[in-house]
Amino acid sequence: MAETGKSPIVLQPGVTPMPMPEGVSGCPPGLEYLTQVDQLLIQQMIELIEIVTGIEMENKYIIKNTMGQQVYFAAEQSDCYKRQCCGPARPFSMSIMDNTQREVLHMERPLRCQGFCCPCSLQLMEVKGPDNSVLGFIKEKYTCLSPTWYVNDANDVTQLLITGPCWCGLCKCFNDVEFQILSADGTSPVGKIVSQWSGCVQECATSAGNFSVSFPMDMTVQLKALLLASVFLIDYMYYEHSNNSGGAGAH
Repeated sequence: MAETGKSPIVLQPGVTPMPMPEGVSGCPPGLEYLTQVDQLLIQQMIELIEIVTGIEMENKYIIKNTMGQQVYFAAEQSDCYKRQCCGPARPFSMSIMDNTQREVLHMERPLRCQGFCCPCSLQLMEVKGPDNSVLGFIKEKYTCLSPTWYVNDANDVTQLLITGPCWCGLCKCFNDVEFQILSADGTSPVGKIVSQWSGCVQECATSAGNFSVSFPMDMTVQLKALLLASVFLIDYMYYEHSNNSGGAGAH
């Protein structure tokens, strides 16, 4: 069970909300925004109480378009005990809300072990739409080379692949880290997810990270929503540090 109900929408000073697109038919309510973007910027909010006390808090994110307009707000719901004990491997729900506080996406990550020694317990994210119907799944692929995820539709059929650099290239040491989005057969590039270097001060003081995800403008909103969801799974797996152990969530 989540500790809290729906989190209030946060609009940063100087940031305006993205206007609701008009004339979009056949699109799940709230996902109309995705028809107008080919890139989203995901910025994790810095929790001062987490920095001062070391107590793991529920993550919150601002999601913007390339014009700096706020598109969505994302809020984690998780159990306090599991956050402190499981750190970045914790199970959680994630609500994506538009600027009217309407939930447009809901994500669930179950508790599973991480690491090479657990090939039968790979990471998973289930993604649901505003009507609670399943949009698809993000599924980790077992590999000894580079981290890879399947982006599967509601019928669990693979539509895209996401692949990262080799394990040693996952560290953000003064550099951005790119994850390639590929066609289902892995032959054609479709877009990319970038974990952005936030500067020495922020990187050392907090695990709050910044990401971007790019995709074709004409991609379906369902696939765009799944790629947005994959950003959060990648964040928790590799860039969400445990305040209790000081370690990363990487394998």
